[in-house]
Amino acid sequence: MELKLIPIEKPEPINFILGQSHFIKSVEDIHEALVSTVPGIKFGLAFCEASGKCLVRWSGTDEAMLDLAKKNAMAIGAGHSFIVFLGEGFYPINVLNAIKMVPEVARIFCATANPVQVIVAESEQGRGILGVIDGNSPLGIEDEEGIAWRKGFLRMIGYKAS
Repeated sequence: MELKLIPIEKPEPINFILGQSHFIKSVEDIHEALVSTVPGIKFGLAFCEASGKCLVRWSGTDEAMLDLAKKNAMAIGAGHSFIVFLGEGFYPINVLNAIKMVPEVARIFCATANPVQVIVAESEQGRGILGVIDGNSPLGIEDEEGIAWRKGFLRMIGYKAS
């Protein structure tokens, strides 16, 4: 067995969701969950089929996000993994629970815009995701100024009432 670090390639502001599912039907069901939750959402979805033809199956509403999804799914290459790239201005917080509720979804590894490395194990059978490195390590403990900044930021972007 060999361990690999696969970097997610994407523009800085773009958010994505990386998960694992168990059935080819996931492509259509995740697509439906996204468009039902946020009408007009721009996204690209790719799913690594783990049996049969073992293709990267895909769906979405935005060509640039579809290209990112297909490219990164092929690079990860782990059976039954899926990746959803959200167009600029769309965020995981608005769709994550809908994706988690899709019956085929088994787990979510991350939902972020941070730089991410996917930890992949490869054997003679194939590849599997062990986990992710999401962003950077902490540089310290939040102080009163940090608390004030966090609370102000959340209110400024509309996720908390003033």
